[in-house]
Amino acid sequence: MDHLPIFLDVKDKKVIVDGGGTLAARRVERALDAGALVHVYAAELGGEFRELQNHPSLTHHTAAPQLPDFAGATVAYGATEDADRDRALYDMANHHHALANVADVTEYCDFITPSIIDRSPLVIAISSGGAAPIIARILRARIEAILPAAYGKLAAFSGRLRERVMAKLKAPESRRLFWENTIDGPVADMFLAGDAKAAKKQFLKELDATALGQDISKVGEVYLVGAGPGDPDLLTFRALHLMQRADVVLYDRLIGDGIINLVRRDAERIFVGKSPNDHTMDQQDISELMVKLAKDGKRVLRLKGGDPFIFGRGGEELETLAAANVPFQVIPGITAASGCASYAGIPLTHRDHAQSCVFVTAHGKDGVLSLDWETMARPGQTVAIYMGRSSLDFLMEEFIRRGVDPNTPAAIVDNGTRPNQQVIKGNLSNLYERAEAASLPGPALVIIGSVVELRDRLNWYKNYAADQHSMSLTARTKL
Repeated sequence: MDHLPIFLDVKDKKVIVDGGGTLAARRVERALDAGALVHVYAAELGGEFRELQNHPSLTHHTAAPQLPDFAGATVAYGATEDADRDRALYDMANHHHALANVADVTEYCDFITPSIIDRSPLVIAISSGGAAPIIARILRARIEAILPAAYGKLAAFSGRLRERVMAKLKAPESRRLFWENTIDGPVADMFLAGDAKAAKKQFLKELDATALGQDISKVGEVYLVGAGPGDPDLLTFRALHLMQRADVVLYDRLIGDGIINLVRRDAERIFVGKSPNDHTMDQQDISELMVKLAKDGKRVLRLKGGDPFIFGRGGEELETLAAANVPFQVIPGITAASGCASYAGIPLTHRDHAQSCVFVTAHGKDGVLSLDWETMARPGQTVAIYMGRSSLDFLMEEFIRRGVDPNTPAAIVDNGTRPNQQVIKGNLSNLYERAEAASLPGPALVIIGSVVELRDRLNWYKNYAADQHSMSLTARTKL
């Protein structure tokens, strides 16, 4: 270890920053966040200072810093990228025993500025000792993705209750086990879900029981999570977090390996996928299974393609959970219409083409097709049809029969957002034949409207996917 990792208290202490650009702004921002009295030296402050320059703890000096300015300073940052000025700052800071750090100049650094994940009061710092700052930044991004923003508030919540724990539990081992169960149990789940009042009530209940030597049965919960249309990169941070916490996962056929592999390794996995006329489990059986697992104390992840509240039957499942008094959370996902249209280069709305967009499903309850054709046939809008592949012939004919121009542009997006995405473009009169010729495996989304004409100009994903495939083949060849 080349550097001693410490967190320095600079509250109400003098910090000098020399420079007015982006590097200087980032250092000023961090110092102000830590409560420092910051003096920045620059003839002009760049645009990055727009939100900072009126801060009451910031003083701007237009001249370069001089030796007397460093008196009483705790830290001095050089961020001018001027070699002579940076060397002068280092020498003047050392003269007054202030810690100096000059950006990207190791010999002028008394300390390393790490990459920070700020969940105050929880703070994580990552450093490569200056050897590989890009690696530190990449690791920071990955940790940011899995660490919920509310963890800082959870740390503050726990801190406010520390004295009660100290008073109730005298043995250090008892306190350690209690805190472990709190941070990785129902209390944290309730708090992170936004119910601080219920979390505190559960916390005190568990604390009293632990002090009396009682064992409280775990309270199960269901996480209803939208996994998006297929690309794992479209998952939300919250979805990833709960995927790592779940004890058991119930997933649909639309969930690809790239997503299911992000679930906690030791979680039990139960496939409950449904396709037309082929149901692994009935909807009611799935809902009842979730109730049973939750009442057994399990954290149940119900993973659905797209968004659970847009043709995902999420509302039906939650009605069953609510009736059984099972706690649950809902995490939205990118719905198929939005994701597939974006990856196909087809904007759902456009001022010159469509001022509204209608989402419909070709499958009603029990498979009965019942659509509001009067609404769907209106001009100046886009119609996105979920699960329309199997009835595409009927749909196209019905639009024409309702008076819509047979030459109206239409497209079908198969396996949208995935590497094997296919987009078949045509119009109401020929889309079915073109889709049949392509033998699309599904799942597929149908898009109808003049916005489809924009695909040829806005089709970004085809080239992107090709580049990614080429990179993958090159990497395999090298291996």
